[in-house]
Amino acid sequence: MSIKAIAAKLFAKKIVRKTQEWAQHPVATQEAVFKKLIKEAKNTQFGKDHHFEKIQSYADFVQNVPIRDYEGLKSYVDCVVNGEENVLWKGKPLYFAKTSGTTSGAKYIPLTKESMPTHIQASRNAIFHYIHETGNADFVDGKMIFLQGSPILTEKNGIKLGRLSGIAAHFVPGYLQKNRMPSWETNCIEDWETKVNAIVEETIKEDMRVISGIPSWVQMYFEKLQQKAQKPVGELFKNFNLFIYGGVNFEPYRAKFENLIGRKVDSIELFPASEGFFAYQDSQKEKGMLLLLNSGIFYEFIKSDAFFTENPKRYTIGEVELGVNYVLIISTNAGLWGYNIGDTVQFTSLKPYRVIVSGRIKHYISAFGEHVIGKEVESALQEAIQGTNIRINEFTVAPQITPKEGLPYHEWFIEFENEPEDEVAFVEAIDQAMRKQNIYYDDLIVGNVLRKVVITKVAKNGFQDYMKSIGKLGGQNKIPRLSNDRKIAAFFENKN
Repeated sequence: MSIKAIAAKLFAKKIVRKTQEWAQHPVATQEAVFKKLIKEAKNTQFGKDHHFEKIQSYADFVQNVPIRDYEGLKSYVDCVVNGEENVLWKGKPLYFAKTSGTTSGAKYIPLTKESMPTHIQASRNAIFHYIHETGNADFVDGKMIFLQGSPILTEKNGIKLGRLSGIAAHFVPGYLQKNRMPSWETNCIEDWETKVNAIVEETIKEDMRVISGIPSWVQMYFEKLQQKAQKPVGELFKNFNLFIYGGVNFEPYRAKFENLIGRKVDSIELFPASEGFFAYQDSQKEKGMLLLLNSGIFYEFIKSDAFFTENPKRYTIGEVELGVNYVLIISTNAGLWGYNIGDTVQFTSLKPYRVIVSGRIKHYISAFGEHVIGKEVESALQEAIQGTNIRINEFTVAPQITPKEGLPYHEWFIEFENEPEDEVAFVEAIDQAMRKQNIYYDDLIVGNVLRKVVITKVAKNGFQDYMKSIGKLGGQNKIPRLSNDRKIAAFFENKN
């Protein structure tokens, strides 16, 4: 074992011990974060407008700070973008993470000198937890690749802006720089397909040991590697044993990945966003990701089935329950207050607090009152392909309210790598899994309001073509697992 690997194990032990200190006192940790946030932002414009000087308790905060999404906070963000200081957080942010918005065009998410280090520390600590639990540290001596957006930054009124992953590329620790791939020049390529082709050329003869990125885009990289090398990725990279991912559930991709690699590899799930780094998988043995309660983020939770009611109850960490679908609300040291990031979570453990991402509050199907969420369609598909040779590249689900004939249905657009031998049995398996998970969906099937799901096959690379058509190929962009309209469905209908 190398000196570098030994040092990694020692440091991992220290990180895990520090994590346990706050994880064992979750409520007190969050109370300390809450008090510090209010104190630090008391003299900002937002703090004055919302009477932070009078906030003595969480109840005061609820009374003074309503739940907002980006649109609700946009007037303050616009002031920051225009160069004003002490608006949402003291001073000016270091960066803006620029993301695509739905109704307001580009979104500018602030990253401050207090918030930016938490993104880097969380990514690092996830790896150290893995090292501590498994004892595997040899990968630190090989090459690592992080498939991410371009690190090229622009500037707006003295504040640098770019994609979050591109900003993070500027903070890679010195001890990883020699191991890190791709090269800076390749990482700066904007066109995703050109970039992946260049990454293949750079890495195909290297000793790659850790590969990280959103599964759909890593899959594209693996396919190009396999095509060029004419051998499985695991044979090409004999020491590749760790895949790090975030953004989407890996399970629908797992069978395809194992086929491309030729064997199983360990994986670490992360829960990062421009708005904050919320959780990471701290154990290979436990389900869910450790919610980061000491990282300058105060969490609130609203039950998703009550979210669209008037004044839904807001819960703090000490009040949550296992298995309930919650909308995640955050207040942060980047100046986001009572902010709805759009993700829903479920707790898998309360000691410590671990979560899974169950979907998006805006990504659901409830055309008939069924309120199907992302976790349900992913679980149903996983159950349907288990024990079969079916492999899925990508999928999405949309309601068909006005079919040409028969009852309405949920339409599953699936890009198969290996198609089912018995499509009728496959449809039945998905439908039964959906009915077990969602009683409202089951009632609609029983009541003859809906018929069984309908599968529509998508041609090879069809989802990549869709993402390219909307200018979101690669990087941190993801296909919605489901939607309550047929905007994505229309693209595939026009292709047929």
